[in-house]
Amino acid sequence: MHRTAIGFLLALTVSLGLFMNRAQAEARLALVVGNGNYTEVTPLDNPVNDAELMADTLRKVGFEVTLVTDSSQHEMITAISRFGSRLRAAGEDATGLFYYAGHGVQSFGTNFLLPVDIELQDAADLSLVGVPAQAVLRQMFSARNRTNIVILDACRNNPFVAIPDLSDNGLAEMKAPRGTFLAYSTAPGDIALDGAGGNSPFTEALARHLPTPGMSVETLFREVRVDVLKDTGNQQTPWDTSSLTVDFQFVPAKAPSAEEVELRQIWDTVKLSQDPLQVLLFLRAHPDSRYAGEARELLTVLMEKEAQPVVSAEAPPQPASEPAAPQTSERDMIETARREGTASAYQIYLDAYPNGAFTELARLELQTILNKEQSADPVTNQPPPEEAPVAAQQPSTDQDQKGPPAVIAFNAPLAMGDPEIASRSISELITGSPKYPPIEGLPEAVWKDKTCAACHHWEQANLCDQAKTYVADKSRAVAKEHPYGGAFKNALRLWAEQGCP
Repeated sequence: MHRTAIGFLLALTVSLGLFMNRAQAEARLALVVGNGNYTEVTPLDNPVNDAELMADTLRKVGFEVTLVTDSSQHEMITAISRFGSRLRAAGEDATGLFYYAGHGVQSFGTNFLLPVDIELQDAADLSLVGVPAQAVLRQMFSARNRTNIVILDACRNNPFVAIPDLSDNGLAEMKAPRGTFLAYSTAPGDIALDGAGGNSPFTEALARHLPTPGMSVETLFREVRVDVLKDTGNQQTPWDTSSLTVDFQFVPAKAPSAEEVELRQIWDTVKLSQDPLQVLLFLRAHPDSRYAGEARELLTVLMEKEAQPVVSAEAPPQPASEPAAPQTSERDMIETARREGTASAYQIYLDAYPNGAFTELARLELQTILNKEQSADPVTNQPPPEEAPVAAQQPSTDQDQKGPPAVIAFNAPLAMGDPEIASRSISELITGSPKYPPIEGLPEAVWKDKTCAACHHWEQANLCDQAKTYVADKSRAVAKEHPYGGAFKNALRLWAEQGCP
């Protein structure tokens, strides 16, 4: 691995270690309340289930959770007070979270959470028997910690519609104190659904998305809103408001593996080269990587540039020997092939434009599709059909037909193939220039006098891995598809069979 890659990995490891140490030092405290077994108003089926689901989800992402269910007014007030004390003691880096599922109502713009023992005959008594939602915000804000999250899955219905001055539906929108994220299961003044299953649509969606690595709290609740709208037929729209000053994530993004880091560095190098050959070789080596789509887009642009005729400013224009710029019909056909992603679509393009601007891209995609289809059938294990495009076949020589030497060594002459190949070792050849185009029809300016090792990132270890693939498919090893011809490819196969000495 390059020194830059090693340095990057070391820096990444140190950063992750510092992050983990800091994450361990930052307390995550949650108070989860679920009230459903009301004695004097309409009971609710799901709030206790919702609270238990949320408590379990929060524990899995590192929260220390206090779960309170079917609580009286005294029990709710006591739990909220203790939660505030613990949050104040945890320090400014702590994260506090309060979740409530159950009945909630508003009166004169003030929201109240209802304990299960509530009894109410007059709206004026609501503040005496309910629990003001502002009391929760006040306790959390008093801690002066950096991040607080309040989630209210309330407003299932209004149990006091018959009481004058309590006919408003849903909750009123509250102002979020600095450093607070406020989330409601539905829009202000609307009613949330309790849910036909074991959980409310809001809490079920929240528990599903909350463990997603690298998702900010704002993005999380946007995804929840999309799911709830879909699940309720647009009857319920979750709402949120924020005064956060940090980018909070319930689960930090996963650190990239060493392989992912190395692949990213390879792709960055290939992309900066603006060399269509290197992009083609990258796609051949990593056809299903996360960078394959970007690589195909870049290859299209580079191949189009290769197709443009070069006109000298010092001489009058000459008849173009290179293919003309692609016409609209050719662009449309290659875009159709890329969109469909089928072998037949790419073959149609190649039949129509055998020397077109995107011919090499089409051949690469077609060969990739055929290779996938072939590898999916382990019984036949046959090479691609004869009509499929293959690399240019070079005429055989007498040397190609000679028997191989007893031992193929990395640093010893091959002693097989034509004289130029036979007199050189593998280690010498991979630092030289190819004899034939790596891909049929590739312009000489792209591959001629290039270094094979630079294109393939060759070294003894990964070249041995590549050579081992020829051992299982001897029928293709002798075909002259390699830039050094079939004899060299056959030599690599024999070298791999002998353990790559």
